[in-house]
Amino acid sequence: MGAAFFKPRMLGGVAIVALLALSGCKTVNMDDITGSIGAPSRPASSSPADMMAYSEQLRRLYEAHPDNRKIAMAYAKSLRARELNDQAAAVMQNVAIKYPHDRQVLTAFGKALADDGQLQRAQSVLAQADSPDDPNWSVVNTRGSIADQLGNHQAAQEFYETALKLSPGEPSVLSNLGLSYALSRDLPRAESAMRQAAASPRADMRERQNLALVLALEGKFDEAEQVSERDLPPQQARDNVAAIRQMISQSNTWRDIQTSSPRHAQITTPSQTTTRSRMAAAGRGRILSVDQSENSAASRKMQQLSFDSVAR
Repeated sequence: MGAAFFKPRMLGGVAIVALLALSGCKTVNMDDITGSIGAPSRPASSSPADMMAYSEQLRRLYEAHPDNRKIAMAYAKSLRARELNDQAAAVMQNVAIKYPHDRQVLTAFGKALADDGQLQRAQSVLAQADSPDDPNWSVVNTRGSIADQLGNHQAAQEFYETALKLSPGEPSVLSNLGLSYALSRDLPRAESAMRQAAASPRADMRERQNLALVLALEGKFDEAEQVSERDLPPQQARDNVAAIRQMISQSNTWRDIQTSSPRHAQITTPSQTTTRSRMAAAGRGRILSVDQSENSAASRKMQQLSFDSVAR
């Protein structure tokens, strides 16, 4: 198996809890950027040192062959894996200027822009990369994730439904659809989509940890721990669920989602305890953030979740 680099992300708001995988780490799969481009062999591991060495090799190739789109795309992808998103977007912008009608280039450019937080621009570029005559489920899925982050959950869900028609049962799309339902305050539908995603033979820890997240938001803490323990040490799984439980008790925005869902469980919240140690125990995952401001818009209640479609 090739290296996949898990990238922690903290978006706007207050960092509440870290979970692995989709509700934890964004990944950039490096398998598809080697091969016939004259690039070095894939990195030995996903460690920062190996990723940096690999990226530096690609940088030298890129500087020697700036017009080679495959080398440029490989270099940009390695930058994304190192969380150097502004640099990746700049590299891909140069490539897009030279290859303005290349759908692969536009797709990579759009994803780099999305990683860099330029969501409106990313959506515009990906609309050019998308073709109604020959649609690509990954592009459609990415457009859905951006729509969710922009607060347009209905449009996002339509994108995901289209992506599922193109790639039935794709777990990353089902998981994003589940997150979108959660953003729309529909936790039962979120759970249903997450269960389908996690049950797929193609699912990995990202889908399972997202299911654990939604179960915890519904108050199904014991089951959330059981799901989480499939990939995490038992203590870390317990810490993650306990931190979500306390997050709900402390944050009006998350509590609002939980209580406004069509069907929700009653939650007995713990006493106010320090969450920093729990967050540290779970710190290998992606950061989930939420704006705890009393007047934050409903459409932004869970927007800080990072969606998988930008990653794969």
